[in-house]
Amino acid sequence: MASHAPLSMSSVGLGAFLLLLVAGCGNEPRITDVDALAPAFDALSASTDAIDLGKAIFFDTDLSLNANQSCASCHDPQWGFTGPLPAINAHGSVYEGSVTGAFGNRKPPSAAYATQSPILHWTRQGGGLWLGGNFWDGRATGEILGNPAADQAQGPFLNPREQALADKACVVYFVSVSTYSGLFRSVWGDAISTVDFGADPASTCRAGGTLSLSAAGRAIVDQAYDQIGLTIASYEASQEVNAFTSKFDAYLRHQARLTRVEKQGLSLFKGKGKCSRCHSVNGRDPLLTDYSYDNLGVPANPENPALISEGFIDPGLGGFLEDEDEWGKVKVPTLRNVDKRPTPDTKSYMHNGVFRSLEQVVHFYNTRDVLSVCGPDVSRDDAQWGVTCWPPPEVEQNVNRSELGDLGLSPQEEAALVVFLKTLSDGWGS
Repeated sequence: MASHAPLSMSSVGLGAFLLLLVAGCGNEPRITDVDALAPAFDALSASTDAIDLGKAIFFDTDLSLNANQSCASCHDPQWGFTGPLPAINAHGSVYEGSVTGAFGNRKPPSAAYATQSPILHWTRQGGGLWLGGNFWDGRATGEILGNPAADQAQGPFLNPREQALADKACVVYFVSVSTYSGLFRSVWGDAISTVDFGADPASTCRAGGTLSLSAAGRAIVDQAYDQIGLTIASYEASQEVNAFTSKFDAYLRHQARLTRVEKQGLSLFKGKGKCSRCHSVNGRDPLLTDYSYDNLGVPANPENPALISEGFIDPGLGGFLEDEDEWGKVKVPTLRNVDKRPTPDTKSYMHNGVFRSLEQVVHFYNTRDVLSVCGPDVSRDDAQWGVTCWPPPEVEQNVNRSELGDLGLSPQEEAALVVFLKTLSDGWGS
């Protein structure tokens, strides 16, 4: 991609300025200087129109094969921008896509605070590790559009297990005829209006077909699809999604006091529990993740439809990179909104949703290497599970043996950690 001289918002319009984000030579990756794109993405994220457009796309169920699934279907704001259905969370924890019976293979990660993740890269810190990217396995690297959340936003539309459209032109077409199409043209220009999508594109798309376009039309569609990804990321970068309004935030700003137990939990989080080694609490607005990847020895979720039907064992980052040294490692998520939900119904945890409460998570971290290994006949509903035994890791390679497994926490200390984690939900005091 050709380099560009620095531009200011006073010299060009927002639409032209933002085209820097998607300009390229047609061959991926299209970005050679990601750092140069930061000002452009910042401009997009500061645009009220772009944020409103991104929100409209995020909640639009028409952008799926059967017009029945949106981004928000798996990333519900009331549930911390993750899966909202207690019945699913209590069992397989992966969500059915637009097509009946087509399930994903991982629990939906939170879309909140996702734009803060850096481009996936290797660093020598800590003896060498991968940082950044989005999706549990890091495959949304950010190298295409300059932000991992923008790369990630493009994936579900065409994933047959999710929104299941067969052609990015279908996504662009449905945006072009949406109630917010005028807003799209206001942000990105009128090029989308010049595409000839054919006689009955809706029927073709709803039947799982692809659209026949001219070369010029396909080029506009490719650009518009990138713009859609970037626009969703602009909403995900907004204050609505990155609110920083938890009780813990108020505490850091000296606007609230933690209870004695909450303070004990915070102390354990930073000390004996070793949580802050990966979920940093440093700074004014800590993101409670270091963007790294780890295999914590989490058991497989026996009710994961992908495990039941395909024998799926999650390779994580190692599968994406085809690197045995990273096998089984998944992204360290932010702990912000980890307990956020509108009701006390079940919320699931870890990349496969095997744990159904924060209490289980903390107890696993504390006792993984203390309890015996469960036999194959012990189910999650058995009294022994997590009390006298834990199942073996889903992936045996590369298990972190130094930062969890035998923390020596008392039951009271485990409980205090959970109480602290509950202070991380946005919307406190509202």
